[in-house]
Amino acid sequence: MDIKVSGLNLWYGDFHALKDVHALFCAKKITAIIGPSGCGKSTLLRVFNRMNDLVEGARIKGEVVIERENILDEDTDLVKLRKRVGMVFQRPNPFPLSVLENVIFGLKIHGLANKYEAEETAEQSLKSVLLWDELKDKLNKPALGLSLEQKQRLCIARLISVKPDILLMDEPCSALDPQATQRIEELMRELKTNYTIIIVTHNMQQAARVSDDTGFMLLGELVEFAKTEEIFTKPKDRRTEDYITGRYG
Repeated sequence: MDIKVSGLNLWYGDFHALKDVHALFCAKKITAIIGPSGCGKSTLLRVFNRMNDLVEGARIKGEVVIERENILDEDTDLVKLRKRVGMVFQRPNPFPLSVLENVIFGLKIHGLANKYEAEETAEQSLKSVLLWDELKDKLNKPALGLSLEQKQRLCIARLISVKPDILLMDEPCSALDPQATQRIEELMRELKTNYTIIIVTHNMQQAARVSDDTGFMLLGELVEFAKTEEIFTKPKDRRTEDYITGRYG
């Protein structure tokens, strides 16, 4: 499912956080958003499931179209939107429940399945994130006892269980060691066959490894948006080249 962004502007009070952003995030691809700290990467990501609505003083203008619907319209059903557009955060945030209860939590909230269907969905979701073999005998164990990598995979399984269309990932590997990071990256590549994935990352090597498209942000502006290979080898904007080559940021 594509996301088309047109003329997007966002303010926190008087601070202009996003400035006239235009972009097309393509279905079943991984798009990386890179740029220095404080440039608007996470703010842009949070637009796609309206999480900025929770920030006092936030104002937004423009269009973000998903399946012919401008999700910024006042009458948008935010519960349905956040079911379709799931988010994974920097640090894994499993609930203080069992592994199974974590995975089926969204199903219960949305009333999507009976007990048998929920358990069947949980198995499929855990298989999708390559956790089933590790946890099938520990489904009733506390999720907080898992490793960081397992917790992050579990949080992704929790999203997948409600069958979203889009996965947003805000620095999903920042708390993980290199080996765990590699496994999460491999998982992202597998998941993109079924999902539109947008990842915010400070790690340019990660962006180069996993993404199909990349956008470079600076001071709230989406400076350049293109195929990842083009961004990293033939950037058209000098500011992109300066960032890629380490001159600043």
